[in-house]
Amino acid sequence: METNPCNKPINGGSSIPSRASRKTRQEDTIVNITGVEVGGSEIIIIAGPCAVESREQLFETARSVKAGGASILRGGAFKPRSSPYNFQGLGEEGLKLLSIIRKETGLPVVTEVMDTRQVELVASYADMIQIGSRNMQNYPLLKEAGMCHKPVLLKRGMMATIEEFLLAAEYILNQGNEQVVLCERGIRTFETSTRNTLDLSAVPMLKRLSHLPVIVDPSHGTGLRWMVPSMSKAAIAVGADGLIMEVHYKPEEAICDGYQSLSLDEFDLLMADLTKIAKAIGREISVPKVWPG
Repeated sequence: METNPCNKPINGGSSIPSRASRKTRQEDTIVNITGVEVGGSEIIIIAGPCAVESREQLFETARSVKAGGASILRGGAFKPRSSPYNFQGLGEEGLKLLSIIRKETGLPVVTEVMDTRQVELVASYADMIQIGSRNMQNYPLLKEAGMCHKPVLLKRGMMATIEEFLLAAEYILNQGNEQVVLCERGIRTFETSTRNTLDLSAVPMLKRLSHLPVIVDPSHGTGLRWMVPSMSKAAIAVGADGLIMEVHYKPEEAICDGYQSLSLDEFDLLMADLTKIAKAIGREISVPKVWPG
């Protein structure tokens, strides 16, 4: 049975082998999102707005991040917010906009699902479904995501241990869906100068314990736009298989999380630097596919 450095079983002490464990599968799992492979030698960049706010905002941002080198488009149609009075997303209208821009750019789409009742709807539009930090231990939702057999981006809970994170992935894998990508997005600590504490040590630890791909979210991990470039470079250096970043065509006017979203120019500059970091460690940034449509 695989153990962590504290000699605690990563499958909660059960005698049943963990599907996420390196002991069960030695070779790295490669997750295919409509032709984009996560977990191989290439580093995948997922970029786009925190929330789909309008057609203009989404389309301009999507076109720009593809030109800058992103291989997958992110954008929230349903948004979990701390206050019920804040913008909750455009819902199905947002999904429709994501579908339209996907046809134009060829970028696969990842978007969050918050409820078991939404899984079928979101999966009918998206190429990959995201389980957010707040829902990492929503076990009915994890099971439903596993049964829909779309690739799943699973974000670490804001107060979850590595063991708990891998056990959450186990719920999806146990339904027969092996297309799971783990995302480190920062954890809550006593530090208040950043939104969260981005735990980059989780990347090599997860890669050692599990065969699943691991990406990093420096936007939520810091909550500060000016820190995103530094933490993105560091994430690539420690072995992340990709990044998911928030990019907005007008961050100062964003309805949701503008303070942690890169501008289009900032994204372009960062991508140039990431290419150099990737090359230094013997990897490459994945190039978006040419789309005939």
